[in-house]
Amino acid sequence: MRELQSHLRQPSPDLLEYGLAVGAARVTVADGRVVGYLLPVDAPNRPGVHLAELVVAPGFRREGRARGLLRAAIADADGPVTLQAHPDNDAALALYDSLGFEVIERRPDAYADGDALVLRRR
Repeated sequence: MRELQSHLRQPSPDLLEYGLAVGAARVTVADGRVVGYLLPVDAPNRPGVHLAELVVAPGFRREGRARGLLRAAIADADGPVTLQAHPDNDAALALYDSLGFEVIERRPDAYADGDALVLRRR
């Protein structure tokens, strides 16, 4: 899973370690190996969950794997689900829109290469 993290715009190795330690990560597997994961993080003092990391290996994209991970996280969530995406990530934004996510905020310079959009699904 650490190798998958290299495909993220701004990976957080510590967050992944925490998610693995507490068993929070959801995975998608092909041929016995993890080819994608989603890392939900409880939001302290508020209902819902924040999806901190979602990644699928390039050779396994466009197979519905990210959609499956998102649907499972949404089904388990007790309250709103939030996530963050780069404004130029058209494929991710289209996926999130198809699942009912809406942009609620733009965070200037949240990434090393620019802004981030915060999306929420109720």
